[in-house]
Amino acid sequence: MALAPVLLLSLVLHAFIGWRVAPDLATVNMALGTSLWVALLISALLVPLGLLARIVAKPPLSEWLTWLGLLCMGLFSSLLVLTVLRELLLALAWLVDAASPGSVSLAHLHTETALALPILALLATALGFWNARRTAAVVQVDVPIANLPETLQGFTVAQISDIHVGPTIKTRYVQRIVDRVNGLQANMVAITGDLVDGSVNELGHHIQPLSQLSSTHGTFFVTGNHEYYSGAHSWITALRSLGVRVLMNEHVLIHHSTDTQDPEPAVVVVAGVADYNAHYFDKSHRSDPQKALEGAPEHAVFKLLLAHQPRSAEAASQAGFDLQLSGHTHGGQFWPWNHFVRLQQPFTAGLHKLRDLWVYTSRGTGYWGPPKRFGAPSEITQLRLVRA
Repeated sequence: MALAPVLLLSLVLHAFIGWRVAPDLATVNMALGTSLWVALLISALLVPLGLLARIVAKPPLSEWLTWLGLLCMGLFSSLLVLTVLRELLLALAWLVDAASPGSVSLAHLHTETALALPILALLATALGFWNARRTAAVVQVDVPIANLPETLQGFTVAQISDIHVGPTIKTRYVQRIVDRVNGLQANMVAITGDLVDGSVNELGHHIQPLSQLSSTHGTFFVTGNHEYYSGAHSWITALRSLGVRVLMNEHVLIHHSTDTQDPEPAVVVVAGVADYNAHYFDKSHRSDPQKALEGAPEHAVFKLLLAHQPRSAEAASQAGFDLQLSGHTHGGQFWPWNHFVRLQQPFTAGLHKLRDLWVYTSRGTGYWGPPKRFGAPSEITQLRLVRA
């Protein structure tokens, strides 16, 4: 990614905000208008530097630039969205005033909205920062399964997804997640992709806490798109060295019993596919739910698929799975982007049904890019199978 075009785009978009808001602030106090222009200029420079910090600088400067740039990006996003909404509001007020002269105080509306805009953006960014940096809360989800055998009644899966270990998410953040997951005492742990944003050499030591994940039947992982941006083959090897079972268009069988003396435990198929777009990076990794189920015994009472992107659901339904666990969307991460996720993915967040297939889409356990979550809190999901 070249710095010049990113910087130019950043300057243009920040200038748009200043052009539309600063003059109205200046009518209240000239210093307010000037201060906004200064803040926007600093942000316009820091946003691209934050994205490219590891290229243009070395630690610890690169880490500081990354943090500052990503914080500015989160604030800028809210400023830009609010500026566009303000323009729509002012245009509507102008139409109303044109139809009924004097019914709306346009000058007053310009001033009040200009004052409110940076305050609202700062509040959204501060709350979003707190939501992003706290340890994800546990979300309890019951999945009703027809003809579920008594042995699997209450079987639990702890799902974590989209942690995005990288410039601002490191060992301590991951350790807090692991500690909370272990407290659930789940029957199995599923990691549904986008664990990392960087190479094994850079970040390998930051995922070490995953080796501590504890459950009855172990931890299972599938690749997300960001693993392929970061060297998927190296990460697959690194995760396997931690005792995590990586599923690449394949399945394993779990023999689960609530009683160690039970002579006939329930057979559960746990399958996993590579990311939906993995074949663009490695043709041998083409995502294939049907292949992942090949050879599974007919007497298996429950078939679970781990697939990073929700849009694997159509193929998963045709293959005959009962439940698909996905991530990728972050639930939109912060408003209003949650409304645009559905343009690419069939499900944004939560539990949905596609014919006989249940699909649960996690909002993610970490965050990507700006340390900001607003209207889409992070989650550690505890899914429990219950008889329908």
